[in-house]
Amino acid sequence: VQLQASGGGLVQSGGSLTLSCTASEFTLTDRPVGWFRQAPGKEREGVACGVFNMNFIRYAESVQGRFTIAIDNYNDTVYLRMNSLKPEDTAVYYCASGQCVVVDRVIVDDGMKFWGKGTLVTVSS
Repeated sequence: VQLQASGGGLVQSGGSLTLSCTASEFTLTDRPVGWFRQAPGKEREGVACGVFNMNFIRYAESVQGRFTIAIDNYNDTVYLRMNSLKPEDTAVYYCASGQCVVVDRVIVDDGMKFWGKGTLVTVSS
């Protein structure tokens, strides 16, 4: 099983970017999917997680109201739409599939089983 995140790039502060996640060998949108990111020198953090057939979606407080996780069942793609980007959003972004685990409002990666290679998002000030 392979996941692939794409769509990263360089964007100015305040701009928008949409990341895409696809998978091989299973139907991605039937499973919980999470987006995580890791900034230079920092630990990986959960950004958003969705269990779409249960209408369960959670966001990190740092991106609430700015980021949206969405799915396209026809193309079996999960998106992370990022608006009002800030320099502190600069990181390598990963998508993962498994279980959405939220502890004290923090999305943790303990339940994720399959990971994709990340895509770099750079937000300039």
